Amino acid sequence: MSFLYPRLLSAQARPLFEEYGRLSLPELTARVADAHDAAVYVATGGDRVPATRLRELRDLVVGLAEQAGFPSESDRNRRAQFDLKLAVLLHKEMDMVPAEAAAPDVWAFLALVLLPDVAHWRYPKPPGDRVLGTDLTRHVLGRLWWRAQLVHSPGRQEPYDALEILGEAAFDQIYARRAALGGSAHLVRAILRVWSRLDLTDVNERDTLRDFLKRLLRLAPFVLFDGVEEGALDDELYRVAMESVEAQCALDGVSADGGAADKADLAVVADPFDAGATSDGSVSRQNPGYRDTPRRFTSVEICAGAGAQALGLERAGFDPVVLIDSKADACFTIDLNRPAWDVICMDLDHFRPDERPETLGVDLVSGGLPRVKSSAGAGRVEDDAERNVLRVAVELALRIGPKAVLLENLPELVEGANFADEREWIETELRGSGYQPQWRVLNASDFGVAQNRSSGFLVALRQEYAAAFAWPEPHHGVPPTVGDVLGASMTRGGWPGAARWIKEADRVAPALVGGSERRGGADLGPTGSKRAWAALRVNGTSLGDSGPDHEFPEDGSPRLTLEQAALIQAFPEDWRFCGGKTSQYRQIGHAMPPPLAAAVGRAIAAALHD
Repeated sequence: MSFLYPRLLSAQARPLFEEYGRLSLPELTARVADAHDAAVYVATGGDRVPATRLRELRDLVVGLAEQAGFPSESDRNRRAQFDLKLAVLLHKEMDMVPAEAAAPDVWAFLALVLLPDVAHWRYPKPPGDRVLGTDLTRHVLGRLWWRAQLVHSPGRQEPYDALEILGEAAFDQIYARRAALGGSAHLVRAILRVWSRLDLTDVNERDTLRDFLKRLLRLAPFVLFDGVEEGALDDELYRVAMESVEAQCALDGVSADGGAADKADLAVVADPFDAGATSDGSVSRQNPGYRDTPRRFTSVEICAGAGAQALGLERAGFDPVVLIDSKADACFTIDLNRPAWDVICMDLDHFRPDERPETLGVDLVSGGLPRVKSSAGAGRVEDDAERNVLRVAVELALRIGPKAVLLENLPELVEGANFADEREWIETELRGSGYQPQWRVLNASDFGVAQNRSSGFLVALRQEYAAAFAWPEPHHGVPPTVGDVLGASMTRGGWPGAARWIKEADRVAPALVGGSERRGGADLGPTGSKRAWAALRVNGTSLGDSGPDHEFPEDGSPRLTLEQAALIQAFPEDWRFCGGKTSQYRQIGHAMPPPLAAAVGRAIAAALHD
């Protein structure tokens, strides 16, 4: 028999969540109930769960929690054991089908009505997704039911034993951050079986798992995993897993059998971003190259987008420990181009540094934030959300505790009178935590980019490094023109007007406009921007699928392709983007040109060296 559970819809759940955030555990226990006036049920699919069954479920859950210290404080190991036992209990005792378990409102009822004290004990002052069910992969209860559902093997003597193969953070990599894999219970069980067979003594398990999953993602479009029988699937996955082990051994300087790796195995392929460097060490005007700093630093990249800022910072000496973005296409773009980077696709305010201890105390927290509206001009929900990201970013940076913070946004955030309140709040927060903030507007064209694109920067360093920081000086000489950067791509299709167009496109481009996530399509921006592009003989009304060919009018105005827009932003030529045309263009248009990020990054690296 399967049960239907009460559902607490968002309109009723959210006010309750906000109220409960102010209550103590004893007060929450006093609010426990097995029913709620606003709760609803779906009409069909099973029998409504009896109130007695709900009370029995609560008693069982509380009993497990008490073993882990509830209602007093607990420790990490006891909480981890509680989660494992609770996953089994929920899956065995709730008699719930997956369709019912996929409903966020069910889990909101359980966490806010039946078990609010346990939920808030497990995650004190929890973010909304831990109790509201907005992301079931993070819900205090829902994530555990689904974890048990995916590993459950009814024919085995211990049907849930696979739960202990991977910890929550590692398991999260499979079913929360790799949806193309985690949606298949057949594949998840095979991954866990294979993982238990590996000898991971000499490698970093987290990095090896990450590499393994990325290799599987690359296979996913070509292999129907659910159609492969268990034995054959295990063999194929084991082969892929061993490739990851061997790759990690090479990175760590040991062979797969534990010996030292041959230096030839550790050779690094030249970074295409260095393509601008010439054989004599000078730098090409069309695609400036950047030399590495003598020492490498660590960073956390937030609002990472397509990876442009992280790419520039990489050339400045910063290796990202984690990159975070809420857009799936952007995360896939980074994965596609930098498979070794650890990309987490989630809302920024859901990230918990204490769950990723390797992020704590990194050298730099950096990010290009959504374009904010000032408090004087805000009012729409989306504007308030973007301003909130700014606050979340600063608060998150302070929780991570880096040596330096780098945030990029509109020039008005630095210079506009309407942003005075934001600047004052940011400076107060940073100074109160021992950082010295500095503001500056920089133009990408001053750093070798063929684009008149100004960005507002906040750099904040701990007091001991702040005096050594100096903003980067503009490059000497003239920046490349649009004709310089796009000439080869305009000529490639045999367009007879290409040579004339290159001569006439003799200036830097206007700033590319990525547009809002909520409106607009793949074009070159508002009327003023289109007019500026028209002066360069570029049709800005939309993007083209290909460059002009031999049939294109000699005196015509070609449309930019996505690839050409990326060149204007100074992405490497082979940097690939995921998603539809509009999504790809937004990733490109919202990016910070990597050369500008590299210039600011080098200035920060120099201060940290000193």
